[in-house]
Amino acid sequence: MIKKISFIIMVLVLGMGNLIAQKDPEAKEILDQVSEKYKSMKGMHAIFEYYYYNELDGASQTNKGELTVKNNQYKLVLDDQEIYNNGQTVWTYIKSNGYREVTINTANPEQDELTPTSIYTIYKNGYDYELLGESRKNGKAVQEVLLKAEDSDAQFQKIKLTIDKDKKTLLGWEVADSDGGTFRYSFKEVNANLNLKDSHFTFDPENHPGVEVIDLR
Repeated sequence: MIKKISFIIMVLVLGMGNLIAQKDPEAKEILDQVSEKYKSMKGMHAIFEYYYYNELDGASQTNKGELTVKNNQYKLVLDDQEIYNNGQTVWTYIKSNGYREVTINTANPEQDELTPTSIYTIYKNGYDYELLGESRKNGKAVQEVLLKAEDSDAQFQKIKLTIDKDKKTLLGWEVADSDGGTFRYSFKEVNANLNLKDSHFTFDPENHPGVEVIDLR
C-alpha cells in the first residue's frame, strides 16, 4: 500500500513538473521584455523578407515587403497589395495588372488573430512557451522562443520568435499553420524611432484615382 501511494505521489509530482515546464518562466521574462519594448516605441519601420513553404504540396514563395507599426496600427506593403489597419478599420488595397481595388472591413480584435502588432502579445493567451536557446547571427546575440498552441484546433500551432538578446526586439518569426504551411519573416532593416501620424495607417481613396471601393462594414 505504501509503495502504491508513493507511486501515485511521484506521478503527480512529475505531472506538475511537466505542466510548469509548459510555461517556461525564463521564456516569459524575455517575451514580456520584448512586449514592453514594443509598447515604448513611438513607431517602427522595417524592410523584411517573407518565405512560405507548404509541405503537403511543395508550394513555395519568396518575397520582400515593408512594414510600419505604431501601437495597434500597422501598414503592410507587398508587391501587389497594401494593408492599412488603424485599429478600427482595415483597408486591403489590391494593385495588379493595372487593376485597382480596395476592400474595407472592420478591424477584428480577436486574440488568436496574428498580425504585425499582435505578434508581440499573442503569447499571453492560448499558448505555452519555452526558450529554445541562444546563438549568434550576423554578429548579434539572439534568443529563440517557441510558442505552442494549447488548442489543437488553433489556426497557428507553432510560432518561433527570433529575438535580439541585447535590444529585446524581434528580428523575425516563423509560423506553422494548421494546413501544413510554414511562413517565415525576417527583418532586414529596422528604424524603431519614428514619429508616425495616425493618417499613415488610413487608406485615402482620393490619393488613388480610379480605385474601386468595396465597403464590407
